[in-house]
Amino acid sequence: MIISELKDNLVKGDRRAIAQAMTLVESSRPEHQHNAQALLAMILPLTEKSFRIGISGAPGVGKSTFIESFGRDLLQKGHRVAVLAIDPSSTLSKGSILADKTRMVTLSQSPDAFIRPSPSGGILGGTAQRTTDVIRIAEAAGFDIILIETVGVGQSELAVYDLSDMVLLLLGPALGDELQGIKKGIVEIADLIVINKADSGLEERCLQTAQAYRGALEMSRPRLQSWTPKVEVISAIESKGFQALFKDIEDYKVVTQTSGEWQTRRQSQAQHWLEEEMKALLWQKIQTAWDAEIQKSLTLIKDKKSTPSQEAQRIICENEGAHSSMKSNTV
Repeated sequence: MIISELKDNLVKGDRRAIAQAMTLVESSRPEHQHNAQALLAMILPLTEKSFRIGISGAPGVGKSTFIESFGRDLLQKGHRVAVLAIDPSSTLSKGSILADKTRMVTLSQSPDAFIRPSPSGGILGGTAQRTTDVIRIAEAAGFDIILIETVGVGQSELAVYDLSDMVLLLLGPALGDELQGIKKGIVEIADLIVINKADSGLEERCLQTAQAYRGALEMSRPRLQSWTPKVEVISAIESKGFQALFKDIEDYKVVTQTSGEWQTRRQSQAQHWLEEEMKALLWQKIQTAWDAEIQKSLTLIKDKKSTPSQEAQRIICENEGAHSSMKSNTV
């Protein structure tokens, strides 16, 4: 593989090159990761220029239908849209459904849109481990709007905050006990709450749900100084309510960029993913270097002669001691 040629074709918007580049950065094979890092280094000047919108919500609220309608309207406004649909992976077979492309027919057929279904690999947070690199590939290919659809699994959805410039939480009409979770979780980091399914006789329930969320948000402290989260009611099937939605999104972009909170968020995300990558690499090194010790500890734990916390502390302390002794002997 000639990485420079892949980069050139990627920048030209060649769809096969885009898919190939995304597959490369998602691969865990060492030789692929070497090429992936070389490619990412080449395209870095072309990245960080998109608007990244994280779209979260429980299964069944209509995320794919919403993205299809929302994305179609974005195309009509002259944007180029990339959809990164993170599908849940089985912890047993490691397989995933990856069906979003079949549910987003209009977007999948448009030359100005690109849909990338990616398995989450069981990663907590509903986002694939290499999603940050896939985002950079999409940006280098000229997509100015990146929609990140997460798997929709409760508190773990908070990881979408570290990938996006704005978090859009999609909800269905609900009342009573179903509103009890509004004080914590993903609602706390949502920049825009959207109540979907205002059609087929559910309009009144959607309006009531929206009012309940507005009341709850008035009693909570806004996460950003420059922005108070908005609540909108829409019908993704009928594309109803999208005008207010687009205004909120544009207002959010303007006020957060003017206040500097947009830039601060990007910097915080860079630190977060640096730390996550370092943790992952260090754990790989630990598994390789201390495999015998780890296996010994697992035997002790299985035989009920020790606990995971005791063994973790023992391994670290003993190897730290050996490391210090080696350093002192070489001085």
